[in-house]
Amino acid sequence: MGRRGGFQGGMPGNMNNLMKQAQRMQKQMEDAQKELEEKEVTASSGGGAVEVTVSGTKEVLKVKISEDVVDPEDIEMLEDLIVAATNEALRKIDDITQQSMSKVTGGLSGLGGGFPF
Repeated sequence: MGRRGGFQGGMPGNMNNLMKQAQRMQKQMEDAQKELEEKEVTASSGGGAVEVTVSGTKEVLKVKISEDVVDPEDIEMLEDLIVAATNEALRKIDDITQQSMSKVTGGLSGLGGGFPF
């Protein structure tokens, strides 16, 4: 008579290993997130006339503006330089975040991507 119900072929051991791997991955992601929160990235525009520093949590921490670029007759250019430097700093943080998470997940895309089930 054959067995009915339950797992066959050692499945419980595989499930335990999968759970342990998932817990390890979760811990690594938490550690990576903490590390990212402590990072700061600076980007510039206008040949260094404007510098913006952004945290790993995408908060603008500092804006540095060279006196040479401050022209009361051309405020729009200064605004554009600030926007450009801020966007570049945010892109850098996004790249760092993606690289950090990719190390943890092994390049998995989305939830469940690459898992054997």
